[in-house]
Amino acid sequence: MTLGSGGSSVVVPRNFRLLEELERGEKGIGDGSVSYGMDDADDVFMRSWTGTIIGPHNDIHQGRIYQLKLFCDKDYPDKPPSVRFHSRINMTCVNPENGVVEAKKFRMLENWQREYTMEDILTKLRKEMVAPHNRKLVQPREGTFF
Repeated sequence: MTLGSGGSSVVVPRNFRLLEELERGEKGIGDGSVSYGMDDADDVFMRSWTGTIIGPHNDIHQGRIYQLKLFCDKDYPDKPPSVRFHSRINMTCVNPENGVVEAKKFRMLENWQREYTMEDILTKLRKEMVAPHNRKLVQPREGTFF
């Protein structure tokens, strides 16, 4: 996020940005179909996060709850976090061996912009679940993990 007027801009430092995201994640987002928070409240570098996506309605994912891990290294938000599904899922952008969301197959990560957030990633992944190329894929048994 950049703030400014008259041609000048201020880049919000990493920790302030992550504190904003943490506050937003803890308050609940939109319709509640995605959420996220820190894995360890004592992690002063705010690196390791857990995300949750509730499967879209009227789809094979309906009623399922998917858990993900997001890792924000020192370059976040200038570089995207690494994202990995903990819950097993079949999607064209997810490595079937380890659950990693592959940047080359998930446009948001490949074309990362500093303004994007973890919320944006989770919301976009949820939309990707119902994309024509994903909605036809057979899904693993519910409750299985990578």
